[in-house]
Amino acid sequence: MASRAVKARPGRPTLQGYDNQGHAGEQEARHRGPASVSSRGSITSEKSSDFPGPDNNNQKVGLKKEVGLTSGVALIVGTMIGSGIFISPKGVAEGAGSVGFSLVCWVICGVISTLGAISYAELGTFIPKSGGEYPYLLDCFGPLHATVGGIPAFLFAWINMVVIRPSAIAIILLAFAKYILEPFYTDCISDDVAEKCLASFAILLLLLINCFSVKLATRVQNVFAAIKIVSLVIIILGGFVMMAMGHTETLATGFEGTNTNIGQIAIGLYNGMWAYDGWNNLNYVTEEIQNPNRNLPLSIAIGIPLVTLLYTLVNISYFTVMSMPELLRSTAVAVTWGRRTLGIMWWIVPFSVACSTFGAANGTFFSGSRLTYVAAREGHMVEILSMIHVKRNTPLPSLVFTCIVALIMVIPGNIGSLIDFFSFAVWLFYGLTMVALLVMRYTKRNEERPIKVPIVIPIIVLIVSLYLVVAPIIDDPRIEFLFAALFILLGLVFYVPFVLYQKVIPGMGKLTTFLQLLMEVSPASDESEL
Repeated sequence: MASRAVKARPGRPTLQGYDNQGHAGEQEARHRGPASVSSRGSITSEKSSDFPGPDNNNQKVGLKKEVGLTSGVALIVGTMIGSGIFISPKGVAEGAGSVGFSLVCWVICGVISTLGAISYAELGTFIPKSGGEYPYLLDCFGPLHATVGGIPAFLFAWINMVVIRPSAIAIILLAFAKYILEPFYTDCISDDVAEKCLASFAILLLLLINCFSVKLATRVQNVFAAIKIVSLVIIILGGFVMMAMGHTETLATGFEGTNTNIGQIAIGLYNGMWAYDGWNNLNYVTEEIQNPNRNLPLSIAIGIPLVTLLYTLVNISYFTVMSMPELLRSTAVAVTWGRRTLGIMWWIVPFSVACSTFGAANGTFFSGSRLTYVAAREGHMVEILSMIHVKRNTPLPSLVFTCIVALIMVIPGNIGSLIDFFSFAVWLFYGLTMVALLVMRYTKRNEERPIKVPIVIPIIVLIVSLYLVVAPIIDDPRIEFLFAALFILLGLVFYVPFVLYQKVIPGMGKLTTFLQLLMEVSPASDESEL
């Protein structure tokens, strides 16, 4: 991407005003110096030295390959293990109806996540670009039609940037705030305003961490991943002790009362899959992974089975101290477990859970900002979001954007409604991504694939995705599903004028230049785009 902010691909309309062949401004870019003002008003730069600053070493501007195998496993494990395992057991048990089937549902969710991640390993090594599902949808459907081919990828980026990723951060950090405040409200429910203020503070702290450097963000992820594994091991060991003491009466009920309603089971699986969500997060930072053909699939092979084992054993431990009705009544399952088993040291559980949720939010923040960055780089979002800080090599504008939307999402505060909303939209696009994999098996059948999974695996994930999208709507139509559909389609309001017809809002060029100078950001250099 030599000396210009965004390069359009052939046949792909873009937001910034390139023609469908991607030629506009290319000749100008060749004759501009290393730092100049583009035809759309942004400053393009070859080197960070074009911006004043004490840390300037004439390095190229762009994201760096700083995610190794350990950090890759930590990103998967650290993002998957968040608030879900401490909140979702109630939802899974309610949908399952029995102790035995509840445990089966947790294993099923782990298997589904593993199959999905294996399919994503093929996509991530075949199309080694950051942004998760976005580049896969774009590379699959984009070349098929110049007018509508980019719509699936655009809508995915739209709904993720505006709803899914920010709401995930909000959900996780609201749980973080709840568990942090739990020890201070032993005889009453914690204050809602206090929870929202603390969650907002945590969002701003994550912004600072991720803006400072990629190394700091990955180190924070590694540390909190280790803490949360230790936390789950404590709960598991406590469960073994309780079983050794003979507390197995709840587990002995087995499959009594198993729910047979497919819609209710789907809601239970929704809650379980929410706890497993994050299995695809490494695909959002593919361009920053060292040796992705090795480390991407290996991180998946280590991380997801480990999480599945931990989740199953943790739920067994919960049932050693709580009956099914008691678990359904609990608003904080892990804390209830801690109060009954750890005595005066029960506060260790909410503290551990808070660390767990903070680490998960950091992983979601880290990966979600890369989607925003890549979508803007491809011309589907405003140009400023495609830029990198010239000294920190972090996607500062996209991080700030994610932070602002997440702060807005904290205001409603209803975790249950957000989970329903999140799950419906995300599984819709998981299914569409499996369709993209199957389509490219035909349209790009002659291209080499470092990893090629059996065709039955993406088909299974596609069927599960359709079930998780359709079954709850048929069984219990709710307003959250309608809102999700409307939010997705609302993206067309922006796609048609700004991408299809390439309209430009007056003054956007000046605003981009102002923000660029304010944040000290620049388009990524050619050599740095991995």
